[in-house]
Amino acid sequence: MLRRIAVAALLWALVAQGFTAALAQQPSPSPTPAPQVQQPDVPVDPTVARIIDEGMNRSQVMQTLSYLSDVIGARLTGSPNMKRANEWTRDQLARWGLENAHVEPWGTFGRGWQLKRFSAEVVEPQAIPVIAYPKAWSPPAGSIVADVIYVDAKDEAEMRAKYAGKLKGAIILTGPVREIAARFEPQGHRLNEKELLDLANAPDPANRPPRRGGFPQPTAEQRAAAAFALVKQKFYLDEGAALLVDPGRGDDGTVFVQQATVPQPAPPPGAPAFGPGAPRRINAYDRDAPKFLPQAIMAAEHYNRIMRMLAAGEHVRMAVNFDAQYLDQDPQAYDTVAEIPGADPQLKDELVMLGGHMDSWHTGTGATDNGAGVAVAMEAVRIIKALGLQPRRTIRVALWSGEEEGLLGSRGYVKNHFGEIVTPTPQPTPPGAAESQPQPRPTPVPGRLVTKPEYDKFDAYFNLDNGTGKIRGVYMQGNAGVAPIFRQWLAPFKAMGADTLSMSNTGGTDHLSFDAIGLPGFQFIQDEIEYDTRTHHSNMDVFDRIQADDMKQAATIMATFVYLTAQRDERLPRKPAPPR
Repeated sequence: MLRRIAVAALLWALVAQGFTAALAQQPSPSPTPAPQVQQPDVPVDPTVARIIDEGMNRSQVMQTLSYLSDVIGARLTGSPNMKRANEWTRDQLARWGLENAHVEPWGTFGRGWQLKRFSAEVVEPQAIPVIAYPKAWSPPAGSIVADVIYVDAKDEAEMRAKYAGKLKGAIILTGPVREIAARFEPQGHRLNEKELLDLANAPDPANRPPRRGGFPQPTAEQRAAAAFALVKQKFYLDEGAALLVDPGRGDDGTVFVQQATVPQPAPPPGAPAFGPGAPRRINAYDRDAPKFLPQAIMAAEHYNRIMRMLAAGEHVRMAVNFDAQYLDQDPQAYDTVAEIPGADPQLKDELVMLGGHMDSWHTGTGATDNGAGVAVAMEAVRIIKALGLQPRRTIRVALWSGEEEGLLGSRGYVKNHFGEIVTPTPQPTPPGAAESQPQPRPTPVPGRLVTKPEYDKFDAYFNLDNGTGKIRGVYMQGNAGVAPIFRQWLAPFKAMGADTLSMSNTGGTDHLSFDAIGLPGFQFIQDEIEYDTRTHHSNMDVFDRIQADDMKQAATIMATFVYLTAQRDERLPRKPAPPR
């Protein structure tokens, strides 16, 4: 073995000597040229060609995203980082020449929350570092060293018999071992031809039969499990437990974390758990939320090891240092808004909008969800300003907060500027009605659209919020009238992979706030990459998961769609609006 190594070393020395001599005779390498943009295979409008050149060859999208995600970091709604992001994006948009750049309140949110310090490790029977994160809006646990206990009980009676008086100051593991299977498929994924074809062939949502039975309601077993979960939460609180730890949903060190779990009111007998008539959901950020225990989530592999140690009879203790602060000084939450004023005297009061949500969860840095969409929207308006283009209509970029808590920032903005659906308040039970008798579920009363003056000046809103993946087309939200227009606009980008139009709806992000009141709102179709498998709401939502070329392509397409919308003689077609 040693002789082989010596021979190999001698051969390598001779090769290296010859390679070094050859290098000495070579001229110094020139800098690597910038990648050439793949040219469209159709004639391109000269202005669109300039947008493509600027967006693909002189992009600033990654610099913008790095500052937002690396420097500012996670941006929980109502947090100091969210405030800093609002102000930095406002100032950056103003530096690029946008006008009326400002931070605008959209309504009352609730409590802010800031994580000050967190660490966790097993200290007995041996030192074991663990990956764990606190849930957002969790109260702090302080600095503790405590026994770890798994409450293994199938009902309340068994729980009280086994654990009453034994949980004070303890760290409670809240669930069983979660089996983790090996991965034989890559986590990253781009849309293939079949998937794109399925999207292109999706039916018009308006032709689908209405869903019967309203919101799907839980089964009796699910209701019983939910009721027992409420009992356990109160039991842990009454017993004085110090911290609740859930097993993480991810694997390979990826941990998905959102807000803390708050005890919910049980629906009255006969009332639905979801939908009209259900009790209002209580959130951890509500100022009037009931008292609840500190909570964290641990990487599944580390959680499972501790569970197996307990099952083997080991006495496990953990040290946790968890400090957080509630922020009650300002009940408002804010969006960042800026404009490129329209230049056409007849059309300048009409409005084309673009944006994405800037708030994120707290364990990563909000790079793919949704710093990517924010940076793309900012880059799109930077491109338009850098080229000195003068759109006929006003272009307004809006960067939302509160999306993760229910599209709150965009809904508040739409309500304040354009209108809302107003539903009549259900009438109370008439006096004298037999309260002991079950009352029939009230028939939902259709709402009416109440508009504001800007409603009829609005043209369209374009949104990006599905991670770092390149744009592959557009969800048209059942608006068939835009198909020939969008088809023409996508033609120059077919070589970049974007040529799919789908009539289908897509949910879960801010274009829905516009669509809900009959305004054209669109989300772009994107390659998923690792969005659902790795980065969405996880500790791996960081800058390093971003694909730079995809971001450049997305910003270029968004700039093109926004600019061409602003240039049309007429506004984009609309679907039928709700009744006013």
